[in-house]
Amino acid sequence: MLDHVTLRTHDLEGTRAFLEALLPLRPGARPDFPFPGYWLYAGDEPVVHLIPGGPGPVDRRGEAIDHVAFRLTGYEAFRQKLEGLGIAYSRMDLPELGERRLFVRTPAGILLELVFRDGAAPPQP
Repeated sequence: MLDHVTLRTHDLEGTRAFLEALLPLRPGARPDFPFPGYWLYAGDEPVVHLIPGGPGPVDRRGEAIDHVAFRLTGYEAFRQKLEGLGIAYSRMDLPELGERRLFVRTPAGILLELVFRDGAAPPQP
């Protein structure tokens, strides 16, 4: 089980605001580290940690985490939310898995994958 993901960003405030507007995440308690940052909670769990990073572009050629995925519900409503917020996205449907996916980027360029099953069971092996 994945405990949390830590994202480095040169825009802590913008990334925090973006994630709060996009996902059901809220800032919460964080230890008194000697550097700024946020812990964003899904319910009672701090699942996304934000810490300062450099202003350079996201480089997907080297060794790095490529993207972070979140499982959500309500595909159509969420797609409409993205359009209402003016957030660009791309789509991928995987009927063999019973899934639909949306891809967005944070203001700093981190790729997020939003996975929806919406009650569709994946095919049996």
